Amino acid sequence: MIRTENLTKAYGGVKAVDAINVKIEKGQVCGFVGPNGAGKTTTIGMMTGLIEPTGGKCFVKDMEVSRNPLAVKQAIGYLPDGFGFYSHMTAMQNLKYFSKFYGLKEPEANARIAELLGEVGLAGVEKKVGAYSRGMKQRLGLARALLNDPEVIFLDEPTNGLDPEGVIQFRKVIKAEAAKGKTIFFSSHVLDEVQHVCNTICIISKGKIMAQGTLEDVKKRMRKSPRFNIIVKVDRIMPKLANPDIIDAVYSDGSATIKASSDLRDFIFDEVVRSGLRMRELRLEEESLEDVFLETVYGGA
Repeated sequence: MIRTENLTKAYGGVKAVDAINVKIEKGQVCGFVGPNGAGKTTTIGMMTGLIEPTGGKCFVKDMEVSRNPLAVKQAIGYLPDGFGFYSHMTAMQNLKYFSKFYGLKEPEANARIAELLGEVGLAGVEKKVGAYSRGMKQRLGLARALLNDPEVIFLDEPTNGLDPEGVIQFRKVIKAEAAKGKTIFFSSHVLDEVQHVCNTICIISKGKIMAQGTLEDVKKRMRKSPRFNIIVKVDRIMPKLANPDIIDAVYSDGSATIKASSDLRDFIFDEVVRSGLRMRELRLEEESLEDVFLETVYGGA
C-alpha cells in the first residue's frame, strides 16, 4: 500500500532524506521512529504529496504520489504535526468544510462527523476551535484524518499534547481502524506508544533507514551482540557480582538489574545462595523498543 524507491529530499545540498526504501503492506500499522531532525516529517510530507522529492519515487495504493498528488490526497487520511483548522468554526463546522473536498453529501457527512467526534471524545463540544487546547486539536485532527474512511492513514506525532485519556482513546481508534484492514503509518518519538499499537516499525536516523520489520525482526537484526537483562530480588542486601559477561549492573538494596552478554541466571543464583541469602525473584526481562532504538541510532546508551 505504501512503497518508496530511493526516495530523497535535499535542502541546499544537504540530504534530509537519503534514498530510503520503505514498504508497508495492506493492514500493517507501522511506527516510524527516529530522533528529532531524522527526516520523519519530511518523509511523510513526500508520501502525502505535500513535499516534492529531489529524487526517487513514492507510491500509495499503486499511485505515484508526485504524478497524482490530488488523487492521493483524496484517497488517504493525514494528521499533520500542526493543525490548519479554522479557529472561528466549531469542530463540526470544520469537518463539514473538509468533507466537501471528499465529495461527501451532507447527510453522509453529518452522520460520519457525529460518529468520529464521539470516537475521539469531542461529542457535544460546541466552542470554537480557537479556544481548544493542543490536545483537543489533536483529537480533532485524528477525526479529520479518518473523515473519508481512507484505506491508508498517515499520522505525524499523533499523541502530541494528549492527556492519558486521550492516549487511550487514540489507541482504541487506531486498533479499530487496523482491525478493518486499514494501513497506518505514523511517526512518533514516544516509543512506548509505538510498541502498544504497531505490528511493524521503521527506524530512521540522519535521513537513512536503519531498520524495518516486525519488532522481533528488528531486535534480531540490529542486536550487535547477545543482550540479557536480568532482574534479581533477594531478602536482604544484594551483593555486588563479578563476572566478565556483566556489561552493566544497577544495585538498589535488595534488588539488582543486570545487563549481560550471556544468560547468567545460574551464576547469579549460586552467588546469592553462597552469600546466605534467599532468592525472591530471578527472571529475564524482554529487551525493550527503547533498548533497540538506542543501540540502533546511538550505538547504545
